[in-house]
Amino acid sequence: MKVSIYVILIGLFILFNCSSEDTPNDGDPNPIEESIYFPPFNSSSWETKSISDLGWNDNEIQPLLDYLEDQNTKSFMILYDGKIVVEAYMNGHNTDKLWYWASAGKTLTTTLSGIAQEEGLISINTKVSDYLGTGWTSATLEKENLITCKHLLSMNSGLDDSSDNVAPENLQYVANAGTRWAYHNVYKKMQDVISEASNQTFKNYFNIKLRDKIGMNSTSGGWLELNNFNVYWSDTRSMARFGLLIYANGKWNNEQIISETFLNEATNTSQDINKSYGYLWWLNGKSSYHLPGSQLEFNGELVPNAPNDMFAALGKNDQKIYIVPSKKLVVIRMGEAAESETFALSSFDNDLWEKINELID
Repeated sequence: MKVSIYVILIGLFILFNCSSEDTPNDGDPNPIEESIYFPPFNSSSWETKSISDLGWNDNEIQPLLDYLEDQNTKSFMILYDGKIVVEAYMNGHNTDKLWYWASAGKTLTTTLSGIAQEEGLISINTKVSDYLGTGWTSATLEKENLITCKHLLSMNSGLDDSSDNVAPENLQYVANAGTRWAYHNVYKKMQDVISEASNQTFKNYFNIKLRDKIGMNSTSGGWLELNNFNVYWSDTRSMARFGLLIYANGKWNNEQIISETFLNEATNTSQDINKSYGYLWWLNGKSSYHLPGSQLEFNGELVPNAPNDMFAALGKNDQKIYIVPSKKLVVIRMGEAAESETFALSSFDNDLWEKINELID
């Protein structure tokens, strides 16, 4: 290795303490929630689990980490049922340094939308103008009133996606809401909807309803505004805590943070155009997909090497949260672009999963 890498691997002594998470619970309809581990608040402690105990291939961990370092990675984590199996920092990064989530942070907005709906503040099937007033786009009133909050979360508002700026003059009509999928920053208007409906800033609502509920780092991470666009920054473990919440069906310990019903909707196909897209979540195992900046449909799965039930938060320059319920995995990757700059999906996803499979299979 070119630089030191911090990897957590538990010793074999834990083999003498086989827990319930290692034994399938055939009588429990949702065994994930019974066995999952949640790290404590305000503590650096986080239980770990060894590669050997899981029966994974010890010989493949170093090649995986070498590959990640060569691909400009700054941090990488694998959780199994909430416990850390691998935690590595490289290329000058460490546990305390922050990094941006980019579009992987869109899923934070999804989560807040679900919480706001459960509280009765919003309904995602309601038109956006009911919350923001008319004139939030340049479309005619008739066309603007077709756009619901669900369209924002599904990326099928029908608005022009040629500009990243979401000022009204840039949000021009291209097609009726629901008839065209386009990856666009207009989803940011959902943050404005939540702010208006909750009568507080989106950042404050986020802190109270999500960040502080699951122990994400509140001393250094947070939302930074750049060109009227909010980008979330955090340490790696904060990103892992969020991934763990989603893996646990929206629960943290015994508290349901986000409705499981809403989360199921969010992580399944949300419209008929891009089958591999939910509510700002990317979905594997579907028959076709669309990519940012394109109206083309591509046949096949999003990430062929990944498990079919994998879904992901994908951000610019290969920021990743992969969640795989069938394998009990949450995988985190932060860093610079592995190869060339990308908005979401890249060839790195499939290559990385080839390496992960060599470790876990």
